[in-house]
Amino acid sequence: MMMDNGVITNNYEYTDGYMEQEEEWEREGLLDPAWEKQQKKTFTAWCNSHLRKAGTGIENIDEDFRNGLKLMLLLEVISGETLPKPDRGKMRFHKIANVNKALDFIASKGVKLVSIGAEEIVDGNLKMTLGMIWTIILRFAIQDISVEEMTAKEGLLLWCQRKTAPYKNVNVQNFHLSFKDGLAFCALIHRHRPDLIDYSKLSKDNPLENLNTAFDVAEKYLDIPRMLDPDDLINTPKPDERAIMTYVSCYYHAFQGAQQAETAANRICKVLKVNQENERLMEEYERLASDLLDWIRRTMPWLNSRQTDNSLAGCQKKLEDYRTYRRKHKPPRVEQKAKLETNFNTLQTKLRLSNRPAYMPTEGKMVSDIAQAWKGLEIAEKAFEEWLLSEMMRLERLEYLAQKFKHKADIHEDWTRGKEEMLQSQDFRQCKLYDIKALKKKHEAFESDLAAHQDRVEQIAAIAQELNTLEYHEVASVNTRCQRICSQWDRLGALTQRRRLALDDAERVLEQIDLLHLEFAKRAAPFNNWLDGTREDLVDMFIVHTIEEISGLMDAHARFKATLGEADKEYQAIVNLVHQVESIVKQHQIPGGLENPYTTLTAHELNRKWSDVRQLVPQRDGTLAAELRKQQNNETLRRQFAEKANAVGPWIERQMDAVTAIGMGLQGSLEDQLHRLKEYEAGVYAYKPHIEELERIHQAVQEGMIFENRYSQYTMETLRVGWEQLLTSINRTINEVENQILTRDSKGITQEQLTEFRASFNHFDKNRTGRLAPEELKSCLVSLGYSIGKDRQGELDFQRILAVVDPNNTGYVSFDSFLDFMTRESTDTDTAEQVIDSFRILAGDKPYITADELRRELPPDQAEYCVARMPPYHRSLDTGLISKNCLKNPYWRGIHLTTEDLS
Repeated sequence: MMMDNGVITNNYEYTDGYMEQEEEWEREGLLDPAWEKQQKKTFTAWCNSHLRKAGTGIENIDEDFRNGLKLMLLLEVISGETLPKPDRGKMRFHKIANVNKALDFIASKGVKLVSIGAEEIVDGNLKMTLGMIWTIILRFAIQDISVEEMTAKEGLLLWCQRKTAPYKNVNVQNFHLSFKDGLAFCALIHRHRPDLIDYSKLSKDNPLENLNTAFDVAEKYLDIPRMLDPDDLINTPKPDERAIMTYVSCYYHAFQGAQQAETAANRICKVLKVNQENERLMEEYERLASDLLDWIRRTMPWLNSRQTDNSLAGCQKKLEDYRTYRRKHKPPRVEQKAKLETNFNTLQTKLRLSNRPAYMPTEGKMVSDIAQAWKGLEIAEKAFEEWLLSEMMRLERLEYLAQKFKHKADIHEDWTRGKEEMLQSQDFRQCKLYDIKALKKKHEAFESDLAAHQDRVEQIAAIAQELNTLEYHEVASVNTRCQRICSQWDRLGALTQRRRLALDDAERVLEQIDLLHLEFAKRAAPFNNWLDGTREDLVDMFIVHTIEEISGLMDAHARFKATLGEADKEYQAIVNLVHQVESIVKQHQIPGGLENPYTTLTAHELNRKWSDVRQLVPQRDGTLAAELRKQQNNETLRRQFAEKANAVGPWIERQMDAVTAIGMGLQGSLEDQLHRLKEYEAGVYAYKPHIEELERIHQAVQEGMIFENRYSQYTMETLRVGWEQLLTSINRTINEVENQILTRDSKGITQEQLTEFRASFNHFDKNRTGRLAPEELKSCLVSLGYSIGKDRQGELDFQRILAVVDPNNTGYVSFDSFLDFMTRESTDTDTAEQVIDSFRILAGDKPYITADELRRELPPDQAEYCVARMPPYHRSLDTGLISKNCLKNPYWRGIHLTTEDLS
């Protein structure tokens, strides 16, 4: 028999007609690029419709078959046979070996592959991969179709024509344009299941709705996944024939194998009820997951924001908002997360108990995705809180630096007031010789004073630079004032140099020295600077955080007070110089002699500043004492927090250990464990006032600007996390125990069996992780009486068991999966009787069944399988019933019938 799109002969020889047809269409300009896209989507969906029976699937058809593993698995599923053991290596030659095993298996079924080699599949050649999958579809899904002595494509087309003949606007002549408006698909469904589609409401003018209706109904009620894209079918002038043939063949197999029986209907109703409940749980999970993830997405920008108004009050307002969030907004979300995890575990348990595939949430809503998003939220919270605290410290330092800058700038500007006018004065030109000498000495004293003030100017500039670095919100005014001071300082330096040169010129003719005035000026100037510096230090602000720091300041102040005696001697010595000048002036009657030509300082000014210093010393004592009392109060808060935290932290750890021990199932029956967990849960919620009290103490600590505590290793953040983990652990463990009770009661196993399973599981769970590695599982099964040989057959048996308990190939087995497997092995004993009853139904209660009845009721490959293995009916038997040795097939798991007559 010959077919276009690849040649299938009587011995299923596959030539490169697929490639030749593609190349011919491409040369003639008839090859539509959309065909390859349609084939890729359709073939991928077809492969997944079979691979899902093995608990897996593919996403990219030209990538996922490259290592040959899923290709071999696909052939095993659709053929019902076991292929040679695949190579597990990741090298190229391992992949080629696996693909060759699959190709050899295809060849063993009478299919000759031409121009398709393992290297092209391993290299991800899309065209070759699609050709290979099309060959498999032809051989296993289309070739055996037979309608009125027509087979394969012609038989499938005739079947479509017969089924759609009575329907208006449907004329199936091919597998491309005839199906483009979607009415042919709807007619096929309505012919076999009129309850699913109201065909009278369909219109030929609305192909998109027709296609979506057919695809949705087929996927929901006929278990035929979407293999075609409605938009592609409508927008492509001539849809791809292979894609439509593949999809229509699924309709053929779905409807040809359907049998309407009362028992089947009841069973379906039961399954549908379970499915409806499961779907409700799935929808609730999706809703809760979407809501929680949406809340996290809305919260993250706020936590990641690092914008403030650069003021201490604004930062404190942000901190208060964060506390409100932790107290009011987050706790309900913690409960929502726990409920979501509980619903997910309950759903998975119900699916396992009803032998349903595990529920896979939509992309981005997996439990792991939610856990990852939650972890990101907690990381953002921690970073946000740390940023707030550091920002408050930064702003506090900014305020301190701004005040210090203003204070020093005020003193400097007060000192420089009038200095420029003085330096620009030409008064020395009208003076006598001794006045010139006096002016020169006065200028030297000024230069000394000017040099002494250089340090203050540098301090002002350094503080302004730090304010710029820390981004002070009024940095513009600071920069303006600093620039004005520096510019004036430069002018003072230039004016000082100019006046000195002028005085040097006058000095050549004027020489008279007033030693007493000069001595006064030399000693008064540094003493005056010392007084100014001392007054600045005594009113200087400070920031401390510990008792040790304030003690250090008090020690420094004490050392300063010890130097006041020497300062008083210096003050008396300077005052004595003034007294000497007054005495000389009085004695010699020198005109203007009381005026000191070398300095503007007076004894009165020094006396005033010295009095200020003596008054500021006790004031400084009071300020330091008040700060000491504040730090002592902070130390008390640290100790209070540490005392409470050091009690709460170990209590949380002990509760976690106790819950973990109960979760290991080592203490009494499941009901006892559940009762104890409920007691622990009540105890934990009763302990919550201690956490709230600790929160109140922690708030007082933060309000007191306390940023470290050496008395406790616990922080409020770690205790919050531990508390949340304890609540989550209790809820999760309660859910696990309830699921185990549900499993025990639904499967009818005894408490002794469950205890034996738990004891064996715990014995081989050496690390107490709650799961077993494959080798640990094998040892556990052997200890329970399973015979698993060390030969190749024993390994294959173990791999089948491992595929059941670890379908996702995670590398470990949880206790729930282990218990589910053991309960099925312990309770699944009625399947054989159900199969025997099914044979009786097919035979119409006759004592035998004919080959034609088998071929009519069963798929062709399974019907031929039974005919080849079932012995003939012997009327001489007393019971008159046929022996069904085909039930010995190992794929009928759980049925152990012998060849004796079934009565």
